[in-house]
Amino acid sequence: MAKKINILIVDDHPFIIEAYKNAIKGYNSKAIYDFVITQAKDCESGYEAIMAKDIEPFGVAFFDLSMPVYEEKGIFSGEDLALLIKKQMPECKIILLTMHSELLKINTIIKNINPNGLVIKNDLTFDELLLAFDKILKNENYYSQTVVKLVSQTQFENIEIDAFDKQILYQLSKGTKTKDIPQYVPLSLSAVEKRKLNLKELLEIKGGSDIDLIREAKNKGLL
Repeated sequence: MAKKINILIVDDHPFIIEAYKNAIKGYNSKAIYDFVITQAKDCESGYEAIMAKDIEPFGVAFFDLSMPVYEEKGIFSGEDLALLIKKQMPECKIILLTMHSELLKINTIIKNINPNGLVIKNDLTFDELLLAFDKILKNENYYSQTVVKLVSQTQFENIEIDAFDKQILYQLSKGTKTKDIPQYVPLSLSAVEKRKLNLKELLEIKGGSDIDLIREAKNKGLL
């Protein structure tokens, strides 16, 4: 009897979702598994899929990191969805895909989420997906070649930011004025300003403008 595995795919590019589905179908050519696939196109639909009532736990979840946000629930990326599913479905195996190839970003993802799979989209091929999926089902981790090269480097940039910092950066990137950020982030204005100064010091742009802060945050893969 085929083993049933529920799979969640969240990506805002339909052709990427189809690539995942084709790889999963190709992997299951001998019908060893009964794969039931749920797909979502952004942070909101991904959140709803994870939090749906009476949902059977997902065994494997694919998340793109950069997607349209679900600000109402504080879900700003595939990273946030990965953290949510780890909380709701601890046994779910997580595969993250990203265009980011900055050392800091990759290091932060591995430290905060410790995904079962991490693939840089520039490394992505049909064979790469098959290999990643096979290893994950065999309870092994899989990092694509660019990730392996990055994590093998001995020098890591030691910059860490929390969820509030991310929300502040996100609001600034939208053009929200600092004085208005407390409407969207549960912090006082003085706390927001202090965090902004700290971020500028961390990113070595002390005295720079908000535009400089956002530009450097993007360069470092923090936004």
